[in-house]
Amino acid sequence: MKQESLLIAVVALIVGLLGGYLVFSISTAGKNQQATTPIPSGAGSPTDYTQRIAQAEKIVAQDPKNLNAWISLGNDYFDTEQSQKAINAYGKALEIQPNNPNVLTDQGVMFRKVGWYDKALVNFEKANQIDPNHLQSLFNAGIVYVVDLKQPDKATPYWNRYLKLDSNSPTALQIKGMMPQSGSGTSPAAK
Repeated sequence: MKQESLLIAVVALIVGLLGGYLVFSISTAGKNQQATTPIPSGAGSPTDYTQRIAQAEKIVAQDPKNLNAWISLGNDYFDTEQSQKAINAYGKALEIQPNNPNVLTDQGVMFRKVGWYDKALVNFEKANQIDPNHLQSLFNAGIVYVVDLKQPDKATPYWNRYLKLDSNSPTALQIKGMMPQSGSGTSPAAK
């Protein structure tokens, strides 16, 4: 009986050690994967944003030419309503890659948010020159003219071009609804 109890105790000890080793290995692998995984973007809790922003700030401090980190940082500032910081981060990304229509548009939206409509329009126009099919720049140029500057006639060419490229999406329907309203639209710019 004593040998049987001793054998059970030894087997339990080995199983416990193996289980602990596996748990430790899995948790360490997760931490190592986090260090090499790109910064996730998109919606998240305030803690997620705080962690991602801190991580991206460390990356750009060590590697100021890291385009993806600057864009991620700009996007997280954008999503957390830190307009000036987003403008600056997107500016750094544009120093590295000046012809990125998405970054130009996102920075333009932030320019709009702080009331710099002329700079916003310059960005949207440049994004559209780089990519004539860039829907977000067309949409947002129209938003500035209709909502902010109350000049719906100047939005019409942008939105007509948008509708030629995409006439059935929710954004297209939004545009169609705002065009005849002659400046009474209140829709925010979309990213």
